[in-house]
Amino acid sequence: MNNSFSIKTKLVKSKEYLFDELRKKWIMSTPEELVRQKFWKYLNIEKKYPMSLIAIEKKIEINGLNKRFDILIFDSQGNPNIIVECKSPKVKIDQSTLDQALTYQNKIEANFVILTNGEKTYCIKVDLNLKKASYIKEIPVFQENH
Repeated sequence: MNNSFSIKTKLVKSKEYLFDELRKKWIMSTPEELVRQKFWKYLNIEKKYPMSLIAIEKKIEINGLNKRFDILIFDSQGNPNIIVECKSPKVKIDQSTLDQALTYQNKIEANFVILTNGEKTYCIKVDLNLKKASYIKEIPVFQENH
């Protein structure tokens, strides 16, 4: 992933904040938030997903618990297409990261699951009919009618 996407920052009482163009607000800068910001911009600029189809940190209820997914991208028809789980660069992408993303996936039923810590990124295509998942090499580019 290209790390050169620009993000507006400001300091408030010696704490850094970044401006989230999607949520239209300032967010405290953390390593995970930086990954989240850069990754949605990558999906928007490099993979052509329109900003209007990208949601960040929305609440989802799973087994009666309120959780938040990092990024969810919808298709042109408004159906969940890609769910992205972001971690800090210091956090290794492992089975627990995958399990967390798949828990959201079971509820949302997206076609793809992406796991990233900004340094390593994994993309998984989910076949909802066969209930089967497989790793793919490339994150798909946005297609208008899919």
